[in-house]
Amino acid sequence: MRDIRVATVQFQHAAGDKVYNFGRIRHFATEAARARVELIAFPEMCLTGYWHVRKLSRAAFEALAEPVPDGPSTRDLLNLSREHGMTIGAGLLERAPDGGVYNAYVVAMPDGTWAVHRKLHVFEHECIVAGDRFTVFDTPHGCRLGVLICYDNNIVENARATALAGAEILMAPHQTGGCNSVSPRAMKPVDPAIWARRHEDPAAIRAELCGPKGRGWIMRWLPSRAHDNGMFLIFANGIGPDDDEIRTGNAMVLDPYGEVIVETSEPRDAMVVADLDASLLPTSSGRRWLRARRPELYECLTRRTGQETRTRRVRFGD
Repeated sequence: MRDIRVATVQFQHAAGDKVYNFGRIRHFATEAARARVELIAFPEMCLTGYWHVRKLSRAAFEALAEPVPDGPSTRDLLNLSREHGMTIGAGLLERAPDGGVYNAYVVAMPDGTWAVHRKLHVFEHECIVAGDRFTVFDTPHGCRLGVLICYDNNIVENARATALAGAEILMAPHQTGGCNSVSPRAMKPVDPAIWARRHEDPAAIRAELCGPKGRGWIMRWLPSRAHDNGMFLIFANGIGPDDDEIRTGNAMVLDPYGEVIVETSEPRDAMVVADLDASLLPTSSGRRWLRARRPELYECLTRRTGQETRTRRVRFGD
């Protein structure tokens, strides 16, 4: 990998309004081009809208989806990528040839190539289909990129598998924060009244977005995905009302030591830019740990079933 300038974006999408949402993508991509950015990440399902889709009928849900790469959104992303010489990642609903609908993330590259990741752990609609593979690929910018969408990143094995496939940068598009988690120690809803008064009382909304409902929760686990696997991580997120939840933003870029290089700080649509120093990769803890793995080792695991104890040997690291 060589040094590369990247950007990440938080913005409030409009439910089902692809024209408006692509307009926001074009706006930020144009700003990024002025800053000589080569790679930019937008949030999960930011083209189609996110949380409202769970309420759609099957017909309306399927109508919102489109094929990749022949659908209009992917074509628009590829044209925008070529226009600015920039790799652009953005989320949408993909309709596969077999009719299945996926929560997908398209990465359009300026040489006309593209990649798509289908979210592995899905729950957005009763008819949505889960992806079945990891997504790691080379880019025209001399770096190897991986993609995991939102909850995919919460499963530690997904990040490790992506790193083992050679990813140097992980794109992590989300629609998170402000969710009504069942865990008493995780996210909770952001108070809509505080959001509505964000201009009059900025300290209150920052406390909501940066506290345990948003950034405070994210920082308990997201940096470890970068640190433990020796990858740069680009976190993009929604901001503001998303149906009956309020997204917490906090778009950020982390280095392979899990340190935040740059992050957003305001409750509005925003972009941040970071220069990735490739020299950090070889010495990062995660890269050294990957090299130090012992795939030949076996460990005995004991499982008790009633009065019977069974021992099985499991190979780690393959």
